[in-house]
Amino acid sequence: MAVLMISDVQGQTPHGYDSLLAEVGHALTCARGLVLHLSHPTDDGWRVVEVWDTREDAARFFAAEIAPRLPDGVRPKMRFHPLHDVLHPDPGPQHVQFVSAYG
Repeated sequence: MAVLMISDVQGQTPHGYDSLLAEVGHALTCARGLVLHLSHPTDDGWRVVEVWDTREDAARFFAAEIAPRLPDGVRPKMRFHPLHDVLHPDPGPQHVQFVSAYG
C-alpha cells in the first residue's frame, strides 16, 4: 500500500540538505518504490515529504543511503501515513492514472 512519509529534520540547513541530495540524488531517483520527493525549510530545520509504494521501500532506502550520511546530532523524525489513493499523470496529453488503495 502506498504511504506518505513526512520527515522533520530539526537543525538541518538548506546547505546540509543540498549537500546530502547531491550525494544521494541519483540513487533516490532510481530507488525502488519512490513515487515523489518534495522538501522545504521549516522554522527549525527541514521537512522532506515523500510518497513510496510501501513503507518498507522507504525504510530500506533510508537505512542504506540516508542514515549513514547524516551528520552527528541530525536525526529525522519520520512519520508514515497510509494513502487512500495516488494520482499519476499519464504521459499522454489528456490522461490521468488513478491508483486506489481499494483496487
